[in-house]
Amino acid sequence: MYPRTHALAHPDKPAVVMETGEVVTYAELEQRSNQLARLLRARGLRPGDQVSIWTENHPRYYEVYWAAIRSGLYVTGVNRHATAEEAAYILEDSGTRALITSAAMAERAAAVRELVPGCATWLAFDGPVEGHESYEDAIAGESGEPLEEEPRGEVMLYSSGTTGRPKGIRRPLCGLRVDDPAATRTSAITGPLLGMGADSVYLMPAPLYHAAALQFSVATQELGGTVVVMTKFDAERFLRLVEEHRVTHTQVVPTMMVRMLKLPDEARLRHDTSSLRSFLHAAAPCPPEVKRRTIEWLGPIVDEYYGGSEGNGMTFINSRQWLEHPGSVGRPVLGAIRICDDAGRELPTGEAGTVFFERDKTPFEYHNAAEKTAQSRHPEHPTWSAVGDLGYLDADGYLYLTDRKAFTIISGGVNIYPAEIEACLVMHPAVDDVVVFGLPDEEMGEYVHALVQPTDPAAAGPDLVQELRDHVRAHLAGFKVPRVVEFRDIPRLATGKVQTGKLRQERIDRAGASA
Repeated sequence: MYPRTHALAHPDKPAVVMETGEVVTYAELEQRSNQLARLLRARGLRPGDQVSIWTENHPRYYEVYWAAIRSGLYVTGVNRHATAEEAAYILEDSGTRALITSAAMAERAAAVRELVPGCATWLAFDGPVEGHESYEDAIAGESGEPLEEEPRGEVMLYSSGTTGRPKGIRRPLCGLRVDDPAATRTSAITGPLLGMGADSVYLMPAPLYHAAALQFSVATQELGGTVVVMTKFDAERFLRLVEEHRVTHTQVVPTMMVRMLKLPDEARLRHDTSSLRSFLHAAAPCPPEVKRRTIEWLGPIVDEYYGGSEGNGMTFINSRQWLEHPGSVGRPVLGAIRICDDAGRELPTGEAGTVFFERDKTPFEYHNAAEKTAQSRHPEHPTWSAVGDLGYLDADGYLYLTDRKAFTIISGGVNIYPAEIEACLVMHPAVDDVVVFGLPDEEMGEYVHALVQPTDPAAAGPDLVQELRDHVRAHLAGFKVPRVVEFRDIPRLATGKVQTGKLRQERIDRAGASA
């Protein structure tokens, strides 16, 4: 379903509630998305063309999304923190023909205007932006009635670029009408899996340019529920909003879980979370102790899924299953899992290798990157695809991830997976955040390097280094103990991910400059 269905049945029901109090009803979402769809059609955009949005979390995000989806367009959310140069790369690479931005982005939006000559339509809401038309004025003259033909569009996602420039993920258009029951929708999975429906209230604490944040929140609207949008994550404010809006569903990343668990008990427990039916997490490996403590706090409503932005496959696990299979990310609910070695041979149960998902057809390609697309495919089975994760299956078919292939540390010929070292360190009371990677070593190939953000910066020093190394040694094999512990703030993306490749390269460059 799409907004029109719910606008006709329940026009005054909130589709979007901003934490600031602003409300957008289904009738308003329907009218505004129709007006923008008609404007884009009048500006020459046709099915298969590209529109992008570059803004903060804002209620208009959803009308841009639905305008594209109901007129056969591709839509891309650009990272709101991107520089003008980074945004221009995505706009050029995607072939964007219309960009919608906001007054909050004015300085960078004005700069990017000169870098993308192929984009003909530039719109900005909430105030003037140099080189952009007023969004409000532009759509005001358009009818709020739907287009005569409404082919279903598609999201064109970009990977977060943790190991290089973002890759565009392009899926073929389905060729069906937006209201055709056969059209693929995220809600077809989230509905039955998470028990979501028209009575759902979904709290969205992440940035809307992130794949999961956008997809799961619009899935709520497909079902006729209400999305509550945070402008920025804050642990205690998150809990206050759960209580205030009687939130039933949400999705977080492990960093958010850690921050909530580290709140003082008086702050964390004062809020009523009994309305929650599913506390879903994904996007990054979750340390088992963090997961266990969250289940103890919230009860058996802590769900987890694993799947890349590519949409090539998905696993799911609920609390009961996780307690029986601790550390697992679940069994497949989309695609079949194949674990293969570097030569493409399938590996037996319990042996780690590259995680491939098998589908009946090829689900995606990397835009303008044929070589990267080819690298994601199995050498003998073109409908098996991988996104670079390593893992293994247990005897019951549950998947366990070991790490990203690109981040595996090879020291003295032994594979070391940073994720388990990070999981060991992050719950130490002196650690606020951590990222681990390998750096070049003349004798061993690589050594283990840990960046640690201490809870108390004043405690950073040799004594804490030794305490943390002893802590790892007490829980993991000696070769996994970080040789170097470096104290610094961890620059996480708003999605919770770390640009590990960039941090690693900075240290390699620094070592080269001082050699």
